[in-house]
Amino acid sequence: MKIVLKFLPAATLAAGLALAAVPAVAQQPAPKAPAAPAQPKASPAAIAAAKEILQIKNANAMYAGAVPGLVEKTKVALTQQNLNYQKDLNEVAPIVAQQLAGRQNEIGEGMAQIYASEFTEQELKDLVTFYKSPLGKKLIEAEPRAIGLSMAFMNSWAQNFSETVMGAFRAEMRKRGKEI
Repeated sequence: MKIVLKFLPAATLAAGLALAAVPAVAQQPAPKAPAAPAQPKASPAAIAAAKEILQIKNANAMYAGAVPGLVEKTKVALTQQNLNYQKDLNEVAPIVAQQLAGRQNEIGEGMAQIYASEFTEQELKDLVTFYKSPLGKKLIEAEPRAIGLSMAFMNSWAQNFSETVMGAFRAEMRKRGKEI
């Protein structure tokens, strides 16, 4: 559970980015999706190793709530466009969520294909070995916190630096006789 909670900020960011376009999509007919770039065919062993890496890293925590999240986001968008159907949409949402339950696993399958196309079979096996080592386990445990702290530092730095940038703008504008 502790590991899942550590992935929550990254998962929230990923889900937020993925879900941001849903209201716009709900307002328009679905365009035909462009074909994904062709990925080289990976061996079953490479895909298995990629899946093992994703399982070790608990990657499914990033997308576990994707189906209910997208169903809810779509329901909200449809409700905003069809206020008279609010009761019906509230009743239909759990039905749609149940019909589509499990589809989030397609994300894991796609991620495994991507890993298997980006790394050789041997590299994937070496990564599995690494992630099972004490240092690999420490990385999995500590990385979410390190990323979260890094993001907080970057945000703090950006806020402080923006004040420096604003000061530089003001100074340059003062040279032109203009106060901002």
